[in-house]
Amino acid sequence: MAAPWSWPVGAVFYLLYFTSRPAATGDSLKCDELRLGQYICKDPEISYVTQEPVKCTNFTAHAPCFPAPNITCKDPSGNETRFTGKEIGFYKPIQCRNVNGYSYKVAVALSLFLGWLGADRFYLGYPALGMLKFCTVGFCGIGSLIDFVLILMQIVGPSDGSSYIIDYYGARLNRLSITNETFRKTQMYP
Repeated sequence: MAAPWSWPVGAVFYLLYFTSRPAATGDSLKCDELRLGQYICKDPEISYVTQEPVKCTNFTAHAPCFPAPNITCKDPSGNETRFTGKEIGFYKPIQCRNVNGYSYKVAVALSLFLGWLGADRFYLGYPALGMLKFCTVGFCGIGSLIDFVLILMQIVGPSDGSSYIIDYYGARLNRLSITNETFRKTQMYP
């Protein structure tokens, strides 16, 4: 009779051995199709000036990924390679933002201290709104407060459509929207 622990040990061995290898169909996987845990990607190099990944083009940058030791897969050129864990197997695309030199910190500071003069709107590239705020002394204070909140929540951005320069691990906000493909889970109330 087998020991009571032999089945779990066999299952763990099976999972570790067979999930770390490509399927036995004769064709090995492409390296960018490896499962999570079979590779590790380095963090991208971040530019000090833009606070975005270096070589960000078309809202995409690429991070180098290293397959785990003893993984065999096809590299981007189609060659089947057995990796030691030190070679780059593929480049994983990561999302990045388009920035053109407008600082989030400067925009918030201008809105807070000189918003009643329209300095925030001039800085962001809205000269007509800046002049309107200047001539009406910030819409008597109410407009300055509303603009401050809109800039703080990153709803109002630069006029050229670019994003603010915000620290890479800073207070970035991502807008979420509901579409027809969004799944709404019903709440169970007690």
